[in-house]
Amino acid sequence: MTDNSPAHSHTSSQSPARELSRPLVPVLWLVLMASPVAAANNATVLILDDIGTALDTTAATASWLATVFALVLAVATPLQAALMRHRGRHTVLFTSAALVAAGTLIVLFSPWLPLAVAGRATQAAGGAGLNVLAIALAGSARRIGAISAGMGLFGAVSPLIGTQLTDVLSWRVALSMLAITLIAVPAVSRRAAPGAAGTDRFDAGGALLVAVLSGSVVMVASNPLPALAATAISITLLIIHTRRRPDGYVPVATIRSARFQTATCLTLALSAGYFTLLFVIPQLLIAHWTKDAAATGQLIAMVLASLTTLGFTSIAARFSRTNVRIVLVAAGTVAVLASIFASVPVLLLAGIFLALFAATSANATQVIAATASVPEQDKPTAIGLFTLLYLLGGDRPRARLRTGALNANGSRRCAARERGDSRGVTSGSDHLEARHDEGAGRLLVLRSPGL
Repeated sequence: MTDNSPAHSHTSSQSPARELSRPLVPVLWLVLMASPVAAANNATVLILDDIGTALDTTAATASWLATVFALVLAVATPLQAALMRHRGRHTVLFTSAALVAAGTLIVLFSPWLPLAVAGRATQAAGGAGLNVLAIALAGSARRIGAISAGMGLFGAVSPLIGTQLTDVLSWRVALSMLAITLIAVPAVSRRAAPGAAGTDRFDAGGALLVAVLSGSVVMVASNPLPALAATAISITLLIIHTRRRPDGYVPVATIRSARFQTATCLTLALSAGYFTLLFVIPQLLIAHWTKDAAATGQLIAMVLASLTTLGFTSIAARFSRTNVRIVLVAAGTVAVLASIFASVPVLLLAGIFLALFAATSANATQVIAATASVPEQDKPTAIGLFTLLYLLGGDRPRARLRTGALNANGSRRCAARERGDSRGVTSGSDHLEARHDEGAGRLLVLRSPGL
């Protein structure tokens, strides 16, 4: 009888070595896999009225396409991280790609708004997994910086791309930009190591509580009182649950780590600051410049900020963690001061430049710091929680962006009714003028009287 145990042992011991020796996934594939998620999140900002008209409903009702995407993106991010922890990277990659493909097909062919909303939710669930996976595969601040810069660029131009695609093709195509990420899936699957699958039991109770907490935070802007109540209750129950299950969905060792707390709190603050200034600064700019000039200036500032993030994160490893954080805090602080005290348009553009640079650079550099002291089996969870907090920092300002868009659309319909258009929408040359203003950028939708 032949004893195969030595050979088996040799093979098993070589498997981790082969996994470690496998070359990294080229960063351009990771950028292509993650950046369209930012584009999909912002694509609806300027086209809600078009969607409402096409589906024979109001822009306010059509805004559920944006709200549900943001909600599911937040909820699914830690869930996909948990899936990576329990089933490995390839499972997340193929599951997420299937969700993106299915959601895109639903959006393209759905005749009803509720079905289209379901398609957007499916897209978001897949996009969350691809985003988390890209960060997990990056492995260094420099490579994550490239991903953050790509997301910044895509996020900056996606509202304009969305309007152009809607004008030339269809709003359905605009909401299908996330499908671009599928191009990267075959290359990533060939180069990415499968990753070890966990053996511990999935913590369904913890997952449910984090999902409720994430969703309630996202909904604070639209339903403050119920959302705040749900937030408080879910936090209380989550604290109790983590004491019962310290190694569950939210590992206590991770959230109690001083490095994790410092890195995530800094990133959350800078993310919230950036998305808030993205709402405030354009309104200050249009007091000095035309909409076209202000929108062009803002777009240039955001593109330059993304490129600066790429440069900074490529050399951040040469500096101490403290010095990197000093740079980020200084940039975020100056950005806020510019929005408060600056009266010159160039300084306001410098504010949005610094705010975006600080947020995207923090996303790249601080995720490395946040996971540095976390046990290897908990790193996917830590990345998921970190990414969730970064997303939550921007969800309330994004909700206000959508509110501004609805107010702008409503104002145009009221003006149209005053001119005698019984349908309440612009037509002819007036319609072309309104679309031109929208195409200038975010500025038109930010003129909300409720600020």
